[in-house]
Amino acid sequence: MARPAAAYEVAVPPRPACAYTSCYCEENVWKLCDYIRSRDQYPLEEFYTVFISNDWRMDYHVILLHVSSGEQNFIYDLDTVLPFPCPFDVYSVEAFRLDDSLHPEFHRKIRMIRADLYLKTFASDRSHMKDANGKWQKPPPSYPCIETAEWPNS
Repeated sequence: MARPAAAYEVAVPPRPACAYTSCYCEENVWKLCDYIRSRDQYPLEEFYTVFISNDWRMDYHVILLHVSSGEQNFIYDLDTVLPFPCPFDVYSVEAFRLDDSLHPEFHRKIRMIRADLYLKTFASDRSHMKDANGKWQKPPPSYPCIETAEWPNS
């Protein structure tokens, strides 16, 4: 039987208690997925890492989608002023504006990866956050780079 939306149990700590580094949204979401896996409160297969980018994949944002077994799905976005988590129907209206009002170069592309696969395959040496002189464009997270069993050794 489906749970009512009011009975939804949040899958991660409150926003201020989550691992967070500004401009490292892909790592922030990886940390959320890792927390969810460690708690075993929900099946990890219910969660999706969602990449939202433009045609050139130069401007992007990463959020976490919970396709809940209840009546409502939820978005976890550490960079929004919307509730955390936010019901999908509210987030989709409030966070996304009509594409008609956007310049063509900013039309979005969306790619979803199941959270269990994201945890297994995502790795970053954070080099995309360095300028041509090797200086950080934004300060990196305090924890080590996220690696997979294959990377960086492959």
